[in-house]
Amino acid sequence: MTENTARLAANIREIKNRLQRAAAGREVKLVAVTKNVALETVRSALDLGLTCLGENRVQEALPKVAALPLAEWHFIGRLQTNKVKDVVGRFSLIHSLDRWRLALALQEQAARLDIPVRVLVQVNVAGEEQKGGLDPAELQDFLAEAARLSHLRVEGLMTMPPYSPDPENSRPYFRELNRLFYACRVPGTTMRYLSMGMSGDFEVAVAEGSNLVRIGSALFAGVN
Repeated sequence: MTENTARLAANIREIKNRLQRAAAGREVKLVAVTKNVALETVRSALDLGLTCLGENRVQEALPKVAALPLAEWHFIGRLQTNKVKDVVGRFSLIHSLDRWRLALALQEQAARLDIPVRVLVQVNVAGEEQKGGLDPAELQDFLAEAARLSHLRVEGLMTMPPYSPDPENSRPYFRELNRLFYACRVPGTTMRYLSMGMSGDFEVAVAEGSNLVRIGSALFAGVN
């Protein structure tokens, strides 16, 4: 085992242990975010037991998806409508449905391929102008309309709180998304995943109900 692989293995063990403690018996899905991570390192991560990988840039993701087709790939970044054709059919779950125009583009491409497209609706709980996501007040109506789209499968919600070096500052935003997750029950949608929490705050997110975390830097720290 190379030094890089040994470091990666240690990182994975540490994150899985922390996640297990935070989950306290609940099942929490780990998405390893491979943005800016070399393909061979990603391959090593799969060999070490990670199965679900996340990318947020289409052009960086596509060669990795092609090289590692057996992984479960999630698209976690903001998706431009002109990239929808590259994403539908290649990614198991899209975390970032944040506007109606994108919902229609996903529906159109999925219908063209006659496959379902699984999505999470991104909610801008903090109201940050520079971030995508629905206003919480729009969520119920958006879900009701999305449920009418034949090839779109809404399976939960996602959010990104404002950046803070103190993970406790993220807690109110996670708590509010959890409340919305249980409050917005719309026929035709399945509230299965609550995607919140990244390297710096995933334990707080899990404590507030997250069952899907997106972790990159903590997993690949010190690995070339």
